[in-house]
Amino acid sequence: MLCWGNARDGQLGIGVERHPVFEPRNCHVFSRRGLIEVACGGQHTLFLLHDGSVYTCGFNGCRQLGHNKDGSFPELVGALDTQKITMVSCGWAHSMAVNEQGQVFAWGAGDRGQLGLGTAENAVRIPRLVKRLCDHSISQVMCGNQHCIALSRGKKQSVLWLVALKLSHPSLLSSDRAVPCHVKFLRSQKVVYISCGDEHTAALTKDGGLFTFGDGSWGQLGHGSTNNELLPRRVLELMGTEVSQVACGRHHTLALVPSSSMVYAFGCNSQGQLGTGILGDARSPFPIKTSFLSGNLQRGEIHVNHALRLFLQNSINPVDFRVINISKSLSPINYERLNSWRLKLMYNTDSSVANAPESELYLRLVCDGTYFDLFVFSSDDTHFKTNPKIPGIDLNSVRVLFECLSKPAFSGLLEQASTSFESLLIPQLPRSPPDVEAMRIYLILSEYPALQDSKNYIRLTIPLAMAILRLDTNPSKVLDNWWCFVDGNVFTRMVDTYKSIVVFMLTGGKTLLVPVFYDNYFLATLQLLEKLHKVNLKANHVEYSHFYIPDVTSLVDIQEDYLKWFLSKAEIVSEIDFPSVNLCAFPFILNAQAKTTMLQTDAELQMQMAVSGANLHNVFMLLTLEPHLARNPYLVLHVRRNHLVSDTLRELTMYTDVDLKKPLKVIFDGEEAVDAGGVTKEFFLLLLKELMDPVYGMFTHYKDSNLLWFSDTCFVEQNWFHLIGVICGLAIYNSTVVDLHFPLALYKKLLDVLPKLEDFKELSPTEARWSLQELLDYEGEDVEEIFLLNFSVYLLSVFVRFRKEFVEAYLRYVFTDSVSEQYSAFSSGFLKVCGGEILALFQPSELMAMVVGNNNYNWEEMEKNAVYKGEFSATHPTVRLFWEVFHEFSLEKKKQFLLFLTGSDRIPIHGMESLRIVIQSTTAEEHYLPVAHTCYNLLDMPRYQTKEILRRRLTQAVEQYEGFSLV
Repeated sequence: MLCWGNARDGQLGIGVERHPVFEPRNCHVFSRRGLIEVACGGQHTLFLLHDGSVYTCGFNGCRQLGHNKDGSFPELVGALDTQKITMVSCGWAHSMAVNEQGQVFAWGAGDRGQLGLGTAENAVRIPRLVKRLCDHSISQVMCGNQHCIALSRGKKQSVLWLVALKLSHPSLLSSDRAVPCHVKFLRSQKVVYISCGDEHTAALTKDGGLFTFGDGSWGQLGHGSTNNELLPRRVLELMGTEVSQVACGRHHTLALVPSSSMVYAFGCNSQGQLGTGILGDARSPFPIKTSFLSGNLQRGEIHVNHALRLFLQNSINPVDFRVINISKSLSPINYERLNSWRLKLMYNTDSSVANAPESELYLRLVCDGTYFDLFVFSSDDTHFKTNPKIPGIDLNSVRVLFECLSKPAFSGLLEQASTSFESLLIPQLPRSPPDVEAMRIYLILSEYPALQDSKNYIRLTIPLAMAILRLDTNPSKVLDNWWCFVDGNVFTRMVDTYKSIVVFMLTGGKTLLVPVFYDNYFLATLQLLEKLHKVNLKANHVEYSHFYIPDVTSLVDIQEDYLKWFLSKAEIVSEIDFPSVNLCAFPFILNAQAKTTMLQTDAELQMQMAVSGANLHNVFMLLTLEPHLARNPYLVLHVRRNHLVSDTLRELTMYTDVDLKKPLKVIFDGEEAVDAGGVTKEFFLLLLKELMDPVYGMFTHYKDSNLLWFSDTCFVEQNWFHLIGVICGLAIYNSTVVDLHFPLALYKKLLDVLPKLEDFKELSPTEARWSLQELLDYEGEDVEEIFLLNFSVYLLSVFVRFRKEFVEAYLRYVFTDSVSEQYSAFSSGFLKVCGGEILALFQPSELMAMVVGNNNYNWEEMEKNAVYKGEFSATHPTVRLFWEVFHEFSLEKKKQFLLFLTGSDRIPIHGMESLRIVIQSTTAEEHYLPVAHTCYNLLDMPRYQTKEILRRRLTQAVEQYEGFSLV
């Protein structure tokens, strides 16, 4: 053992000599006796031996030695002779010891309550058991000048029984800090160990760097001056070396560089505490002058004005403070630890001990268990990089732990842990965690398997959602960022869990909760899904449709739900007993069919209001005897078949925007048919077919995709595009599927979503794949020579560094700039009818499916819902032959038949069950072809006698069909 510094009170343990020791000196008093730990106080020292005995020496004015000897030499603390002590600690004038059972003994000065005995005694001579801690198994105790902190293995994370003296740095801070605050400057420095002096601090980093800050008036910061430092500053003179140990005295600092076996000292040297062999303070690191330090320094303590350090000749390497000492901390959670907890639960009947396993697991998590080996990245420095974008946690290891905990053998422990989480952990999660690392508990808990069990939804899973939603703005953003970067499986599992809870709440949840709690829990579940959905819009972990909950449409009346949501938003209802949770407020969980029901319900509401407004106006006109000013409650279009476009254009210019919200009725000139839906469908089919005719040049037809896009060279007036927009809007508004051959890009633009290269691949597959995509994928630098591309519109030659910009500019030209006037006219007409909040609930693909239908074919469903007229029935021989032939058709042939019969090869958004075809018998002979009445989905079919004749006639009719025609 080496010692130096102030020896006036015998605190160095070298006998009666009272003069300061200016250089490290050997102390042989414990040679070959198994000395394992030294603790230095203000003017006294404690020594712990391998057998658990404790010796003390130094000043004894407050009875801090625990015996009545003069303190010149280390003497045994006899009162602890029956205990096996495992650790010791010193304050300014008090001492602490912990035995192997985790019990704490205290003695010395107690006037500030620093002994934790419940009294304020000036001096406690004999070590006394701290009874207030008997219910806890203490793993570590540390003393400050006049206060103590104990770390417990039990139910409470730690016990701080008194901070009796508040020391401030008036020259450094404008105010004292009564609570922990984050030293943000050190966040990225990988700090692994710290030491504190009277009013200065030293921080040791993983790579051996040393930072100091605080009071520098004695040179104890090592920066070559006596300046104070507000922020941590690296000790430059030690750069280029790796420091492995650091210790702060009252006004001085020591640092060990193992590569040269040198100890460097700096700061106050009034009592020789630097060990440099000369008097005088040192403002920069100064090597301690002694040959003894060429050996292997292991560990030691320094305090105030003296220092002691253990020196073990038979050791190979000195202790490195940068390496976590598991024996001095809580051990990592692993299979052995779990198994020991399981055995305690099985065989120990003492309730306080039986609860210890779940309490310890709770403790590991609540005090940020991510620090332990199983949870952090051990192979790199990811843990030290924890920041608002990087959680620094290995969720795979967390999952392995919880999977082990989920095994049948650990079922009791899992339930104990769940109980602890329910009653302690989740309710205490703060709105604003003290540090970003504390946020990792939310990622850990998301992997807890019990959260996915329906029996724990109400006790664990939903309360966790509530805790997440309670987070303040900044920590909430941190969690969002972390969710963006977690593994896709982790994110998917969370989404699926809370989707299951929605179904659970709609089925059995109401029977388990009173209404007010039910609404709160249900709302929290939906709001957390909404939060995850917003994260997914940035991270793209799952497809948008993964958030759909199809069961909702069978468990909830979407039309009623929308009506209640509409009325509550419009503040039409307030006191009516409507539920506070409306699923329509969370459209991302609703599929396209449900959203279409919402839009149709919204359209019906607007129609009703428009009709009611017209009727009310008409009543007023009758009362004022001016019936000629009456308004038609319908939007009536009178058109001639031979002048369909011009008549429609004329008719629509006569109506206001309010009139467009009325129910549509179409009357063909000279025809008596009542418009019950078929005439309207016929009108849309005929009109759009004519408007799309190439003779007008309004649209460019892409042959390889059979799709249309606005032409940049057309010569028709812009109001024609406006007309097409209004017609498309009216079709949706009046629940009519129309056959529009536009790409998804159109619906993206209507919803303010920017088209991408994938959209151009849909419109023009050849050009997109063989020109633009190959351009992006090409790795050579001879781009201009290979592709010979020059986008003259923007004068942007294609160089290697401009390839992406070229493609973006080209797409912008195709989809926006070249057709801006045409699209603007179209969109203004469309949004005039279908604009508003309801449209914003749709995704582009959903809007497209609502306009033109989708391709979710279910041919058996179509047969099941078919209606028969005349002599036909489901069992008629000809009908049976028809379905045999139809089901033998290829997919393309079936789609051709659908186009032949309904005017579109796609099905309505609500599926095949909403597509009701009618098959009617005719008296025509077998050589006649079947005839389709497209407006009514009606097929006139002769009574064919053989399957072969029916196949030949039906195939001929379908293949000869070139477009819509009337019979």
